[in-house]
Amino acid sequence: MKFLITGGAGFIGSNMADRLLRDGHSVTVYDKFVTGRREFLAEAAKNPSFKLVEGDCADEEALSAAMEGADFVFHFAANADVRRGLEHPYKDLEQNTNNTYHVLEAMRRAGVKRIGFSSTGSVYGEASVIPTPEDAPFPVQTSLYGASKLAGEGLIAAYAEGYDFQGYIFRFVSILGERYPHGHVYDFYRALKKDPDRLFILGDGHQKKSYLYVGDCINAILTVIEKAREKVNIYNLGTDEYCEVTDSAGWIASELGLSPEFSYGGGERGWVGDNPFIYLDTSKVRALGWRPELSIEEAVRATVRYLKANEWMFD
Repeated sequence: MKFLITGGAGFIGSNMADRLLRDGHSVTVYDKFVTGRREFLAEAAKNPSFKLVEGDCADEEALSAAMEGADFVFHFAANADVRRGLEHPYKDLEQNTNNTYHVLEAMRRAGVKRIGFSSTGSVYGEASVIPTPEDAPFPVQTSLYGASKLAGEGLIAAYAEGYDFQGYIFRFVSILGERYPHGHVYDFYRALKKDPDRLFILGDGHQKKSYLYVGDCINAILTVIEKAREKVNIYNLGTDEYCEVTDSAGWIASELGLSPEFSYGGGERGWVGDNPFIYLDTSKVRALGWRPELSIEEAVRATVRYLKANEWMFD
């Protein structure tokens, strides 16, 4: 098959590109290199079935030309800065919602009918049902990021209905692993590099979070697009466990051989929109035969090991 990946020089996108190329597919990466890194594409660039197009998702003409002849589009390009969304509210609308529309229009121009979309468990807000299934009632949205992703989901569903598209919507927990460029493991590691004796943690440290290793995430996505056949296919992706933020901080410090003193900002939320309990029901994707290979602790430790071996990531 021939795939196009928007945001293909990013964390999940570049890992997906490598996997698809290993599986014998052709891959075009479309990225404007704001947060994506060319280093992440070094291995893919060695493959004759790989092509890189540098461009903006808002440029529908260039995007549709890049996806000409593609069988499937993975739309991973997005603003993923959940915590600071209120500092730049237009960014989520522009980079998440509006760009999803541009991708769908480019697909319509190019005659491509299948799309995989990186949504988020944040669309559930502070869910009333834990673990949270795909058909849980939606509460009031608590982050601009979640709201913008939910709007993207709605656009995909409408295009599937109106233009006979087939959509695959993946509601992730936070993803960890090789090429991990931001988030709590990155932030805690960087803080401990500056001061190995102390670590400040937002909130009270008892926030309950779920994480998933990037390799397990990609395996789940590929399982779904192979086996799911509905017009719109919505799947939670995560593990069947969660941890507290303090637990994760302890694993990070342990992997670095440190024993810092933890201090806390206080309160059950680290920032406005920080969900104090994230735990998704993944029975739907498990029914397709998928299982994660790494636990949350193993994923955290693997991420730390990658960052230790690639400290240029902090430059």
